[in-house]
Amino acid sequence: MTTTPLTHTPQDSGVPASARDFSVEGRVVLITGAAQGIGRELARQFAAAGAYAVVADLDSAKADGVVKEIRDAGGVGLAVQVDVTDETSVAAMADTVLEKWGKVDVLINNASIFATIEKGPFDQIPLTQWEQVLKVNVTGSYLCVRAVAPHMREAGFGRIINVSSDSVARGTVNYLHYVTSKSAVIGMTNSLARELGGYGVTANCVRPGMVATEVERTVNPTVEGRERAASQQCIPRGMVPTDLVGVMFFLATPASAFVTGQTIACDGGYTHNS
Repeated sequence: MTTTPLTHTPQDSGVPASARDFSVEGRVVLITGAAQGIGRELARQFAAAGAYAVVADLDSAKADGVVKEIRDAGGVGLAVQVDVTDETSVAAMADTVLEKWGKVDVLINNASIFATIEKGPFDQIPLTQWEQVLKVNVTGSYLCVRAVAPHMREAGFGRIINVSSDSVARGTVNYLHYVTSKSAVIGMTNSLARELGGYGVTANCVRPGMVATEVERTVNPTVEGRERAASQQCIPRGMVPTDLVGVMFFLATPASAFVTGQTIACDGGYTHNS
């Protein structure tokens, strides 16, 4: 699909933002990896605010469970099974959402391999695990953007929000595969902002800190480790998924129309000099 870049959109007009510009009501918000953890909480919160939440995940049973939570709370949700590393599966996901609601306003690339990663020195990381992490965290995000961007361009509105990690700024040891993948996500975001800005589509990145969720990790941080990390933050407490909601909401709305190509740290000030 080929379209001509917009040179002017209502969001870019310079008119002072109204209260409605900060609303996600009626927006179709597609969140990958939304069956648990951060994605689950984002789906619940967007739906509670009046958005149509698409819970996209490889685990269809858990995705259905999240949608049930959303509907029980009076919200609107749709569960879609997807393997973000598979081009056909991602295209089918986009088609399902477009058939249901005719648009995708917001894409949050949250799906990621993290909890099951085994830590180890960089020269001892199995090549199969290195490739798997990059395939999910980088190629998966790319495929999802590629699937929805044409529809955003045609609509003259779109919000792409990629999820990176504060480990990029810290250079976390024994996580080279993960840190490399999340660094690539930032670079991808910067280039997408250049390519899509003329169409009324923004691309930004959020860099969370150490978030405590219900998801069990292969290597769980100790209580002492969490307390030590929290003590080094400007806001000295543990981070929870709801801490990400505000920045995600802003980046998803018309109010953020002039913000693109940015990586926003949401980590309690842990990396505020980075």
